[in-house]
Amino acid sequence: MNIETTLKEAMAIEGAVGVALVDYESGMSLGTLGGGPHLDLEVAAAGNTEVLRAKQRTLKSIDMDDEIEDILITLGHQYHLIRPLVSTSGSLFLYLALDRTRSNLALARHSLKRLEAGLEV
Repeated sequence: MNIETTLKEAMAIEGAVGVALVDYESGMSLGTLGGGPHLDLEVAAAGNTEVLRAKQRTLKSIDMDDEIEDILITLGHQYHLIRPLVSTSGSLFLYLALDRTRSNLALARHSLKRLEAGLEV
């Protein structure tokens, strides 16, 4: 499935507010969908790039030989999921913002994993 289809399917996840496919080497998004005046997905993509890089540096510095499946940031009204894509060659991650009152976190994580498996870049 292509980027556009992946983003559309991610926005179909219950409670989705916005989604971005991001290259964490550059911090630039390859595509976004959703967002709005209170969620600038381009700014969020760049900021979450730094979150992912920091966690990767930390794992390396403590000699932890493991992969990040996802990173969860819990806010008062939203969940933010960062999922590095190991199934694609390159340095990509999916970023999904969810409304806490309308989402199921476990289902959203499962859905992102499924979307990753079908994504072709």
